Amino acid sequence: MTETPAAGGAVRDSGAGRQRSRRRAGFRPDIEGLRAVAILAVVAYHAHVGFLSGGYIGVDVFFVISGYLITDLLWRELASTGGVSLRGFYARRARRLLPAAMLVLVVTVVASALLMPPLLVGTVWKDAVACALYVGNYRFALQQTDYLAVSTSVSPLLHYWSLGVEEQFYLVWPLLLVASAALWRSARRRPSAHSRPIVEVPPRVVAFGALAALCAGSFALSLWLTRVDEPWAFFSLPTRAWELGLGGLLALATPELRRALGRAPGLAAALGWGGLAAIVVGCLAFGADTPFPGTAALVPVLGAGGVIAGGLAAGPRGPVALLGTAPMRAGGRISYSWYLWHYPVLVLAPYALGGTVPEWGYVALAAGSGVLAALTYRFVERPVRFAPRLTRSPGRSLRTGLALSMAGVVASGAVALSVPTVTGHRRAPVAAIRPTGGSAAAARGASRSGPGTSGPAGSDATTTTTVPAEVSALRSAEAQVEAAVDAAVGTMTLPSNLDPPLSQAAASEPPPMVDGCLLGFTQVVGPTCLFGDTSATRSIVLLGDSHASMWYPAVEAYALARHYRLYVWTKAACPPVDISLFSPVLGRTDTPCADWRAGVLAHLGSVHPSMVILGVAPNYDAAYGVVQDGPAWNRGLQQVVRSAQSTGARVVVMGSIPSPPDYIPICLSAHPDDVAHCDFPRIGHRISGGGLDGNDQPGTLAEEAAVRATGADYVYVEPWFCGPVTCPVVVDNLLVYRDNSHITVQWATYLAPLVGDELALAMSSSGSGGAREGKSSSPPAG
Repeated sequence: MTETPAAGGAVRDSGAGRQRSRRRAGFRPDIEGLRAVAILAVVAYHAHVGFLSGGYIGVDVFFVISGYLITDLLWRELASTGGVSLRGFYARRARRLLPAAMLVLVVTVVASALLMPPLLVGTVWKDAVACALYVGNYRFALQQTDYLAVSTSVSPLLHYWSLGVEEQFYLVWPLLLVASAALWRSARRRPSAHSRPIVEVPPRVVAFGALAALCAGSFALSLWLTRVDEPWAFFSLPTRAWELGLGGLLALATPELRRALGRAPGLAAALGWGGLAAIVVGCLAFGADTPFPGTAALVPVLGAGGVIAGGLAAGPRGPVALLGTAPMRAGGRISYSWYLWHYPVLVLAPYALGGTVPEWGYVALAAGSGVLAALTYRFVERPVRFAPRLTRSPGRSLRTGLALSMAGVVASGAVALSVPTVTGHRRAPVAAIRPTGGSAAAARGASRSGPGTSGPAGSDATTTTTVPAEVSALRSAEAQVEAAVDAAVGTMTLPSNLDPPLSQAAASEPPPMVDGCLLGFTQVVGPTCLFGDTSATRSIVLLGDSHASMWYPAVEAYALARHYRLYVWTKAACPPVDISLFSPVLGRTDTPCADWRAGVLAHLGSVHPSMVILGVAPNYDAAYGVVQDGPAWNRGLQQVVRSAQSTGARVVVMGSIPSPPDYIPICLSAHPDDVAHCDFPRIGHRISGGGLDGNDQPGTLAEEAAVRATGADYVYVEPWFCGPVTCPVVVDNLLVYRDNSHITVQWATYLAPLVGDELALAMSSSGSGGAREGKSSSPPAG
């Protein structure tokens, strides 16, 4: 996002007047107008203007413009002087970019501290520090941020990723040009000891070839990473460099293009209008499910290149007839500040207004941010950029830029220190399930010492006389949990002994989620993840997606108590269902998931597990190309169950947990004195006869029926989370959810006795179906 002029000679720090006159000499009104197209597309996309679902490609247009302008400026200086004044170049960049960027960053951080939940502010200030140092794009890549996904907890500084890419390009590209010129002169030096180095730069064709090779490598990397790790492809400089590089190639080829197209102005006009049409088509046709950047990025990149190249010779017949109009040029002039302001305004508006914003409201806010942009351009951008005191001294400009960046860092740190820690004002009872006289443990001990065993291999309870005690123990534990859940409904004050504390909720992940045992989206083969009693001879397997990993604390407690080896085979967003999925993250059919699932099912036979426990998340929907709990889904689930059963294992399917609509820790940090605000309604509940009261998802019963039809066990867990009407998010001193989908380690540990009793029942000879009579579940099918 550089200054709009191009092809007007090197810009020198010799005074504002001469600088402006040199800018006008090679002024390109069509490029200034093209910047207006780019910013309008981006702003409309973020303002939720539905028909511009691909408006995010405006950033790619900016990249091409920046590559063109910067390369043209640097090459002209290199060609005329034999070198590049790095101090002068970086000084101009500092004056151009940093004042407005740091102003918006500091205002955004302060506004976030005033408006957003404290837990979110803790993330925003870290984003701000990274963005002030122009490495925010890598922070977002490391967090696996999905830029195209709609999220209630999106950072108001997410759009600074593109500034990071450009600043990194500005840092590296001049150094590469200077180094290449030095190497060229070294190679051309005469062998005579008395000869002096030839002051010469590489011919344009040589520079063009070298840059083309770099672009080809960057493009290949972009294609590969888009398939295997889209966030890194989206946010990193190496995968975006080819877009900036294409602009550079146009700059290097400008003399030849001008001569060639000058002989065919009609072709130049067609090239320009065709390029503009490609950008518009991309804005209309692309969307959140488009794998990006990948090959799709060719559309806006080549489109922008067509506009720039065509404008060299098209004259008034080209897009300049539209792009060169006063309104478009005005939009282009304020495009940088508008880009900076629009996103935090749109993200923070719902917090400021206390609720959702209507679609027309976002459009109005986007227009209002344009007013802020115009004011910033008038009173910040231009005065600093052309300040005589700064233009006369590159060193002073650089020191000013460094001071501005440090001001952004310091302001972010100050905001972090000012955000209060969210703590409760009461001490809640410590949640615990207390054993009763007829405990399952006592019953199991009696069964192990009693005569007459007749259960399957590895059974925990081996006589039918133990089943009533097992069921009694399960009912007792369930009654305690359900009573605690019922009592938690309507809780107002966050407990001071909340476990985990809100600040640590996001880190409440079991070992398989953090030690590489939960495979990523592209992984097919993972490490050997063995837990439980590793010296035991019997084994159980925990298999599925992240919701299987979520149950690890409870399953491991059972494995340790019963002396089982515990294998954990889990993969993100990969359910244990034999069905073809579309991956919204990868942007294509999820073949890694299918390959991994086939591999672990084939490997089951070599493990000879006594039991296989399947866990599956409840949020596979149209974005994945499936209907969860529909006929095809349930057939796929049955197929996986039967594959596991073919090894001789008992199979247990953990039913889906109720999923809250919000990120619960964030919601609680915003409402510490109204915990009930974050509770959510129960969709429905079971009644006698296995039916449902309320508006429950009928697929829940269909899934359970499909599982029981295979002879496997299904654990209906909703009563462990919800009362008759409401699902509380804090029970006694425990935080139930760590996000909007997964439970905390503490809640899974609390439920361990229930999970253990369910697994023990499954392993008993009468553990399936009838042993659960009286539980709020539907009768077994088949």
